[in-house]
Amino acid sequence: MNYLKFVVKEIVTEKKDIFLSVLFGFLAGITAIALFGSSGYLVSKAAFAPPLYTLAFLIAGLKLMGFARALSRYGERYFSHRATFTMLSNIRVSFFEKLEPLAPRIFQKYRSGDLLARIVGDVESLQNFFLRVFYPPIILLLVFLSTIFFVAFYSWWIAFILFAGLIVTGLVIPAWFALRQKRLESRIREARAELSTDVTEFLYGFLDLKIYQKLQGKKQRLQGASDWYITEQEREGKTAMFNHSINSMVSFTVSWLVLVVGAYFVAAQQLDGVFLAMLVMISLTMFENATPMAVLPGHWEDNRRAAARLYSVVEEEAEPSTLTEEKLPADQALSLAFQEVTFTFPGETRPTVKEVSFQLPAGSKTAIVGPSGSGKSTLMQLLLGITRSDKGDLLAGGVNLNQIEKEDLWAKSNVVLQENHFFYGTIRDNLLLANRALTDEAMKVALDRVELGHFSLDDAVYEKAENLSGGERQRLAIARAMLKGERLWLFDEPAFSVDALTEKIIYDHIFRQAKRDTLVLISHRLTGLENMDKIIVMEQGEIIETGSFDELMDKKGYFYEMKQIEKNILM
Repeated sequence: MNYLKFVVKEIVTEKKDIFLSVLFGFLAGITAIALFGSSGYLVSKAAFAPPLYTLAFLIAGLKLMGFARALSRYGERYFSHRATFTMLSNIRVSFFEKLEPLAPRIFQKYRSGDLLARIVGDVESLQNFFLRVFYPPIILLLVFLSTIFFVAFYSWWIAFILFAGLIVTGLVIPAWFALRQKRLESRIREARAELSTDVTEFLYGFLDLKIYQKLQGKKQRLQGASDWYITEQEREGKTAMFNHSINSMVSFTVSWLVLVVGAYFVAAQQLDGVFLAMLVMISLTMFENATPMAVLPGHWEDNRRAAARLYSVVEEEAEPSTLTEEKLPADQALSLAFQEVTFTFPGETRPTVKEVSFQLPAGSKTAIVGPSGSGKSTLMQLLLGITRSDKGDLLAGGVNLNQIEKEDLWAKSNVVLQENHFFYGTIRDNLLLANRALTDEAMKVALDRVELGHFSLDDAVYEKAENLSGGERQRLAIARAMLKGERLWLFDEPAFSVDALTEKIIYDHIFRQAKRDTLVLISHRLTGLENMDKIIVMEQGEIIETGSFDELMDKKGYFYEMKQIEKNILM
């Protein structure tokens, strides 16, 4: 798939800046050629001692063209760079718009360091597409054709030589470079992604590497990734220098041919000798516009790879969607239903969830329990739309989840997951995520309810809440959910790091607040489930028992055995 079409689409939106860039680029190229051509003519003309006013007129013209060249070059740089930066901004916005619906399940497919390299490095690489790939050939063609048309008035043979030089430097050599670049298969983007991934893992896992005395091995791998990246950069630089040298050699060869042929025509009296220096200077100057063509193949291949790495991440977003933009009713408890739902993680053959079906009425309280790895948390991910089921239907309020805006579902849910993110800032900053209109008094009440009353709203929260214990992070997440105050509560192991007494106090507050709401609690602990309307017991991705607490205990099945084991351990 040609992913560069997405980049071209963003470029053509800036029609005005593109037109002005081409216009000023053409003027800068033509005035440079006119400036140096006039200089050659002035030198030749001065040798014949013309009248002073003739020299004064030529010198004034040179100065005027010098000013015009400087102003045109400034305009070309200004508008071309403005178009580039606007294009990059558009690419970032459009990419994040496509990426956002894929989060957080995108981390099931890509490592965080690799994503960072794509989002930052590959987007930055695309700035060269307009400046080094899209724009130079247009300027080259316009300037060359205009110059060749002018030179043809003096000598068709020299015009033909310049045209041949245009074909060689603007088409043949770049095509050869492109084939050579493709054979080299430069992997500088992949090398940078590998380095970024290894650095990220090294920083995240530093403590574990230190504890298990594996730091040296990881350092060696990191050094290897760094060396590979440096090697790829050196090879890319050498290739660019070689391409530039070949292009310059051909350009000077063409100028030498212009001099030889021009001298022959002067000797044969077919060309006025006063124009020879002008034609040579024109040929020398016009091929400066061919210099960017030497590095164009490298930038083309680099941008092609960058675009492929970037847009392949969000490629699935281009698939047809069944979303019909339906919204859930506001301020209303929701019913939930799973109908023969099956889900398998990518790359695995064993279903994590297998043909699961259950109905949860609006306002009901349900616990989903079972041993680790039984598929409980996967049910939560499916319910939140984080992952999509392979088959089966999920309903919320009687509406299929595929027909509901995920943002609307999340907005109407109070969610606490096993891993909750906290931003660098203060306790207040992280609680205000629930509602920007919250008062300090309401936040203090919520902290008291989760036994965090000893915290001040201005207390610092470090990155990933590293200064908080596991239990404090969980309780802060619960406080944030309570402050949101929606009618659907989805909890995944919300208190596994909290002591039993604190857990009971927190659950009492939650059940009072959620008295008329729908609540789903996923837990491997079986304490405090007596007040649940329904308990769903899972094992190996399947439902093996359902019922109320008393029904399951009377049944003396799997739940009863789990409860007895837990009781013996706690005693």
